[in-house]
Amino acid sequence: MPVWCCRCSLAGHFRDYSDTESEGEIFNSLVQYFGDNLGPKVKGMPLVEETSLLEDSSLTLPVVIIGNGPSGICLSYMLSGYRPYLSSDAVHPNTILHSKLEEARHLSIVDQDLEYLSEGLEGRSSNPVAVLFDTLLHPDADFGYDYPSILHWKLEQHHYIPHLVLGKGPPGGAWHNMEGSMLTISFGNWMELPGLKFKDWMSSKRRNLKGDRVMPEEIARYYKHYVKVMGLQKNFRENTYITSVSRLYRDQGDNGSQDRDISTKHLQNQKSKFIKRNWEIRGYQRIAGGSHVPFCLFAENVALATGTLDSPAHLEVEGEEFPFVFHSLPEFGAAINKGKLCGRADPVLIVGSGLTAADAVLCAYNNNIPVIHVFRRRVTDPNLIFKQLPQKLYPEYHKVYHMMCSQSYSADSDPLSDYTSFPEHRVLSFKSDMKCILQSVSGLKKVFKLSAAVVLIGSHPNLAFLKEQGRYLGRNSSQPITCKGNPVEVDAYTYECVKEANLFALGPLVGDNFVRFLKGGALGVTRCLAARQKKKHLFVERGGGDGIA
Repeated sequence: MPVWCCRCSLAGHFRDYSDTESEGEIFNSLVQYFGDNLGPKVKGMPLVEETSLLEDSSLTLPVVIIGNGPSGICLSYMLSGYRPYLSSDAVHPNTILHSKLEEARHLSIVDQDLEYLSEGLEGRSSNPVAVLFDTLLHPDADFGYDYPSILHWKLEQHHYIPHLVLGKGPPGGAWHNMEGSMLTISFGNWMELPGLKFKDWMSSKRRNLKGDRVMPEEIARYYKHYVKVMGLQKNFRENTYITSVSRLYRDQGDNGSQDRDISTKHLQNQKSKFIKRNWEIRGYQRIAGGSHVPFCLFAENVALATGTLDSPAHLEVEGEEFPFVFHSLPEFGAAINKGKLCGRADPVLIVGSGLTAADAVLCAYNNNIPVIHVFRRRVTDPNLIFKQLPQKLYPEYHKVYHMMCSQSYSADSDPLSDYTSFPEHRVLSFKSDMKCILQSVSGLKKVFKLSAAVVLIGSHPNLAFLKEQGRYLGRNSSQPITCKGNPVEVDAYTYECVKEANLFALGPLVGDNFVRFLKGGALGVTRCLAARQKKKHLFVERGGGDGIA
């Protein structure tokens, strides 16, 4: 089986190589990717087997991005040299922010003090750079205004930072797997990425945008087209699956240049003896015919942009593994489309109080399937997402919320009605005869016969490729990483992990679930990496050397 190695895969093609491909051809590809200044050091190096480690860190990629959804795409855009500047005729409605921007109008936003610009701004993200970038791209959006962005973008190729974006599917990530019949929660223009207006793209496709909210499949097509039209394809690799991301260490007393993967126990015993070096990324790519081609990459920096939709959260109750219990909306939709649930007298149990659960309620309701809707919160809970959505813009979700409030279970209610809600209830167990046991907050138990159950209580990212499944990166290291409850703890302005240098996280992993806010992560990471690159180049220039960073 062909193997990827650092010498051939960093060439930017990730193609398979065979004995017939000469070392010179691989070298030429590598030089094309990194530039001619690496030539003399690369040419004499033998190929490395997948199980070997890189012996010369000069062949290490500056950045590897794991995840090719909107977070990864936006970061690639900015690492490719696209820079935002204040438009010449722009006036931001926030006069204080505008005066700050005027102070350094000649500089791109990437080169400015993000902490200074973010000071005093408020928005629907807990990350200050996310709020800053959002208000620059969509001024006063939360007040219902549709002001144009005050930024214009320039491609400055000298700012390009070599990087690769690894994703399981086509660019767009999870948007390609979302239920096609549902509207997005955000407006189309909030889903767009810098430099390409969503409405302009829709017009170019000769599609009419009937409303402000759009189907997920349109968003997925937009993201895929964005990568192409912005010239980012060379940085993207599809069908890649990451199996491990580990830190390499170097022995301070070793005069050689070899990095090694040191065991955690050995590190703890001799911590002062080793210095942290680069990252080793291992995985495989699926190719035609279903075979897997393993690869091994090395990077100075890794950016986690995986999102949090990989692993649906479970109730962890008895019987949850039965085949009539679903954990995703697509599974539920597929069962309906196959006619497995239509015409059944027994209700479907839907668990959850978020928007995905509401989508499932609407899906069942519109197919004349009776619903038992169970959730732990009170209907008056101020943190329910429905209370944060304007009724005029989101009538279907407010319809569900109205049913949650007005059609709750009582001793006199009919459990076989179209819809019955069970606030402040939880599922105790599922039984093999398709029954479930519910328990109220007071401890009262009820048993119902079901046709199916759909558990939609959130999801966890799949960070199995990191040590401790990435838990050690969270604010609470004893719990799994989640978007709301336990996001990855990062520096507020650089998005670098507090507990791991040269590892960055953005998007849902740091609590930004909405596309309009995750773009701030790309700005923070790019600002950090650009500043470090500039500092490194100054060091090389002052200290002499061969110019290899």
